[in-house]
Order: sequence, then structure tokens, then C-alpha cells
Amino acid sequence: MSLPLAISFNFLTAWEFWIGVGVFAGIYGIFVLGLQLNVGYTGIVNFGQAGFMAIGAYSAIILVVEVGVPFLLALVLSVLITMLIGVLIGLPSLRLRADYFAIATIAFSEIIRDIAQNARGLTGGNQGTISLELDNNVFFTDPWFKVSDWISDNILDPIGLSGLEFENLPLLIVVWIALGLLALGMTMLIRSPWGRVLRAIREDEDAARALGKNVLSYKLQSLALSSALGAIAGWFLAFNLQSVSQDNFEPLYTFLGYAILVLGGMATFGGVLVGSIILWTVLEGFRFLDLPLSADKQAALRFMIVGVVLILLMAFRPQGVFGKREEMVLGD
Repeated sequence: MSLPLAISFNFLTAWEFWIGVGVFAGIYGIFVLGLQLNVGYTGIVNFGQAGFMAIGAYSAIILVVEVGVPFLLALVLSVLITMLIGVLIGLPSLRLRADYFAIATIAFSEIIRDIAQNARGLTGGNQGTISLELDNNVFFTDPWFKVSDWISDNILDPIGLSGLEFENLPLLIVVWIALGLLALGMTMLIRSPWGRVLRAIREDEDAARALGKNVLSYKLQSLALSSALGAIAGWFLAFNLQSVSQDNFEPLYTFLGYAILVLGGMATFGGVLVGSIILWTVLEGFRFLDLPLSADKQAALRFMIVGVVLILLMAFRPQGVFGKREEMVLGD
């Protein structure tokens, strides 16, 4: 189907498009679960989630390729490393006012990107981690490809889903299973007494402190869990791209995460899943539109459209698709 001005929507019928959208939506859904925990339930504004994602991806790859750690152990260690760094960042900065904490986290994220760009022997620098894998002839993604091939041979091929258009379908399946399980786990945590304390801190820190709760400790726990979710998203991003560089962790992606929060609604993990699908459908869809514009202008138009959607949403439904207005009122 096509419209005037050479706009074509043929890509909407392509499996490759929807699988690609689904993979990115799933990866950034995991990424935003951590932001939802911090912002929606704890009331702390974390602008450094892309930095945690970078640490998870880089540490897992370096442990496998450079150190020789077994793949599964490297994934676990990368999460623990990211959580430890999250706690170390939070210990001094969470004692500050909320706006200063936000500044500290975005500065931390940029420091991580600068280290990744300049520590070439450790991260591959501007060439990305593929240069590390080529130097050592050890590919971080090899174990994942074995899992992917098994899924294709034993599940997809028997039902006729094989070929290049379904190449990323195994990753889509695994990412969304992981996202579903993590969202379920986070929902159970929030409904527990621990989660109720987080909500109390969000609403009124002083009242929670008066009831004998260690507010700093709970905030650190929230930040540590958020960083772990960022690290897991980093693994899947590495599986999808097969090589990562500092450009994959720009602050823009944290702000896109906040766009997902606004779209789906605050304090709802289900909203994260829907918001991520909406955002990535719009962003990826504009890549395939045959518009009479240069590539640069079309890229700018993508973000302009997202901005307009967010403005309209804030004007007519500020709580998002699934959010509640009462969840938007955070404590000072």
C-alpha cells in the first residue's frame, strides 16, 4: 500500500521488520524495568541506566574474550559487577538532593562511555568489541549462536519458520521470555513488604524514616536491582548487534527509556512492555518509510514525531496508557 509523496507502508507486512522491532522493544523493555523501579516506585531519578547497560555488555564480553571465563559464569559476574558499581555510585550521590543525584548519574554514564572509547585495549575503542574477538579468535556470541541454532532446528523449522526473514526469531523468543519473567518477578517484589517500603519512600521519605526504615539502604537496593536489569539488557544488545561500541550507550537511550515510561505509565510494569513496543514501532517504522527527504532529515523527523506524540500524551493523558494519576505524585 502506498500514499502520495512516495510514502510506502510495505514494510509493515515484512516479518523482518516486526521481528526487529520486537527484539529492540524486548531489550529496552528490560532496560526500562529498572527505570520503572527507580522512578515509578522509589522516586529516584536515575539518568545513568545506559551506563549500567554498557558495564553489563562490556564486562561480559571482556570476561569471555580477554579473561577466558566460561560464558554463563561471565554473564552472572557481569551482573554482580554492575550491581557493585551501582552501589558505589549510589552511596555518595543518594545522600544528595534528587536533582543532584540525577546529575551524578548522567555524569557517571558519560564517564563510562569515555572510558569505553579510550581504553582501546580493553574495550576495542571506536572499533567496538568485535576487534577484541578478532584479535583473540574467541567470539562472545558463539554460545548464543549454539542456543539459537537449537531453537531454530527443534522448534522453528518443524513449524515452517525458517529462512533469513526469521533469522532473529530465536533471539526475539528468548528476549521476551526473559522480559516476561523479569516483569513478573519485579511485580511480585513490589507487592511484597519490601515494595511497600519503596512506595512509602517515594511518597514521603521523612515519614518512612520516622517509622524506622533505613531510606538510604532501600534506595541503594532499588538502584542495585535497576543496574542488574540494565546489565541483562546489555547482554541481549550484544547478542543482537554481535559487537558493541560506546555509540550504543549514549544518554539518548536513557531518555528514550523515559519516553517509554511516559507512554506506558508510571508505576506499572505492564505499561513498560506496551510503551516499548509503541516507541520502537514508531522509531523503526520511520527507517523504512520512503520519504522524499535526506537521511539526516528523516532521522530528525523520527524524533520529532516521538516528541509530538509525547506532548499530546502529556496534554490529554499524562498518566500514560496504563498509568494512574495518583501514581504520578512523587514525594519531594
